[in-house]
Amino acid sequence: MTKRLKVGVIFGGKSAEHEVSINSAQNVMRALDTNKYEVVPLGISKEGRWLTRGDPLKTLTGGQTSLPQLLTSGYRIIDESETGREIIPGTSAAGLPEVDVIFPVLHGPFGEDGTVQGLLELADIPYVGAGVMASAVGMDKAAMKDLFRSHDLPTPKYVVVKRHEWEAEPDRVAALIGTEIGYPCFVKPVNMGSSVGVHKVHAVEELAAAMNEAAAYDRKLLIEVAVPEAREIECSVLGNDEPIASVPGEIVPGHEFYDYVAKYIDDSSDLLIPAPIDPALAQRVRELSIKAFLATDCAGMARVDFLLSRTTGELYLSELNTIPGFTRISMYPKLWEASGIAYSELIDRLIQLALERHADKQRSRTNYQR
Repeated sequence: MTKRLKVGVIFGGKSAEHEVSINSAQNVMRALDTNKYEVVPLGISKEGRWLTRGDPLKTLTGGQTSLPQLLTSGYRIIDESETGREIIPGTSAAGLPEVDVIFPVLHGPFGEDGTVQGLLELADIPYVGAGVMASAVGMDKAAMKDLFRSHDLPTPKYVVVKRHEWEAEPDRVAALIGTEIGYPCFVKPVNMGSSVGVHKVHAVEELAAAMNEAAAYDRKLLIEVAVPEAREIECSVLGNDEPIASVPGEIVPGHEFYDYVAKYIDDSSDLLIPAPIDPALAQRVRELSIKAFLATDCAGMARVDFLLSRTTGELYLSELNTIPGFTRISMYPKLWEASGIAYSELIDRLIQLALERHADKQRSRTNYQR
């Protein structure tokens, strides 16, 4: 009988997207074929505490399992003696258990931004998804858009403002935004996902509140032009050095834009799969998705988001997400399902891609030979 792979699923995290991560991880763990895999749940509390023994999911949710309940009831750390700060696999019961591969289902800072990926590189453990650099770029919207621009990928005009600049000289910053970007515009924390802290600003009178809200989440703020009458198009990418792209889909948000509540709380938004766009445009979306994936040196998976103007017909690359939402109703797996890859098969492929990527890294020399 073939030995089952031990798959460590990391979830939670020290991020405002903690609850979203838990919801995605539950779906991944349920979908893992127990004939092939032994699931090893690994939780991280909002304080950054690693939970590697007992039932980390129950510990972080207090027994709650659905996202709306999590958002209203919060969570509680049950066993405060579980520090779990050791990184080397298999050295002690309090450290990281022995695993064959890690599936990080972490969203936002301290998980999706290269920090955990660097940890796993040091521990020499294969892991699903992008490496350190691609993860960091994928999390930092400013660096990502700079990279898009350097590769001639179309993205809306933007400026980046530091939190201390806004707090020290709000009038100067407001004047800069008015001159360089104008209204309406979007204000976003640079290092955050799930539309946390994102606001659409229609006029200068709304700017201060939006900037202050975004500044609560990050030290860097991104302000970008609001694409006129924007349609939200998304495409999923799968692979390593030779990635493939799914059929594009469209999100029709129940709110003015696809904010946190529209994504996770209410069900007023519609997902149109495939997106009702002409074949030539759908092909362009797929091509740009792969170019963005390769430009960032991504691996495993990514969801690439676009904005399509109803007014001008122009297509803009918005951002690339290295660990997209992974519930069964999330866009990433649903786009692959529509493209012929079922949820459980998708997870199988991602694990195999992680092992392939790790094996390829082992080919690189770590000592100099003349």
